[in-house]
Amino acid sequence: MKNEMVRRMFEMSLRTLFRPAFLLLVSLVLPVPGFAVEDLAVDAAVVNALRYLVTQQNPDGSWTIDAAGESTAATSLSVMAFLAAGHVPGEGPYGLIIDRGIDYVLAHQDANGMIVDRRGHGPMYDHGICALMLSEVAGMTSKEKSARVRKALENGVRLILKSQQVRKVRRESGGWRYQPNSEDSDLSVTGWQLLALRAAKDIGCDVPIERIDLAVGYVKKCSSGSGFGYQPGSGPTSTLTAAGVLCLQVCDHLEDKEVEMGIQFLQRQPLRFDQEWYYYGVYYHAISGYKYGGPEWARTKSTLFGELIANQQPMGNWEPRNGNERGQGRVYATSLSVLALTVEYGYLPIYQR
Repeated sequence: MKNEMVRRMFEMSLRTLFRPAFLLLVSLVLPVPGFAVEDLAVDAAVVNALRYLVTQQNPDGSWTIDAAGESTAATSLSVMAFLAAGHVPGEGPYGLIIDRGIDYVLAHQDANGMIVDRRGHGPMYDHGICALMLSEVAGMTSKEKSARVRKALENGVRLILKSQQVRKVRRESGGWRYQPNSEDSDLSVTGWQLLALRAAKDIGCDVPIERIDLAVGYVKKCSSGSGFGYQPGSGPTSTLTAAGVLCLQVCDHLEDKEVEMGIQFLQRQPLRFDQEWYYYGVYYHAISGYKYGGPEWARTKSTLFGELIANQQPMGNWEPRNGNERGQGRVYATSLSVLALTVEYGYLPIYQR
């Protein structure tokens, strides 16, 4: 038993260390997968998805949301997809691709710190995703670009903190909504801001812990006692329950009753492929489930990864087909799918247990 454990640990270390090269090798020997959920099938799906994303990058470094033009959020999600697969800016086969994406995001920060292009899906929603990406990429770039990333991130964090201070009624306090001066909040927008703040704090940005606590308080107000809803008093959904659980997990509230109840809710009502906002839910389900671990994660992984691999298109992309998510496009669905499938790779700090 001891020798087997040592062997597995050694194998995992090798796969983690050499995974970027390993993924390229896998892509040469495996077809687009649509079979059992195994590590090699996941790796091949990731390789094919990254190849698709490369073909979708615009000359200015951005990625496009279908029918909506360039988007800083889509670009940030795509950059994080490459990072999550083990690629870094300025190095390897995708180094330039990543660098150009980062440059696009940096070029779209307003004087007030907001990071969004003119066609973004609600400025604070896009802004939170961009700030999270900059938090993850800080320190990976060249010395000169790293300073630019850090400055942009700090300005973006200040905007998030300022927006949180807008006067609101008690049930809405601590959270965020689509505008920096919104007087209400919702869990969807709050989730991205909280992930960004936590990631920024972890790399040394000035984020007072009491502000994290305020945001955690809002997240808990969205709990119905079983799962989490869009706003306080809303009925729980599987997607928002996964978002609420992850928010508490990254803020070190691992033992809170809302986390345990949320995980049990997700076991009873798992994400379905025909649900609206499925790909948004895939992101939160994968990370929150992995952080929780145990047999619950094993069940979630088997279902979630199996569905994703079975529904990957021949070009390597995923296709959002239900409700309003259809308008978000293939880049959105593909980048979120990669971020889910790579959760066990452990390259992004936000994924680590």
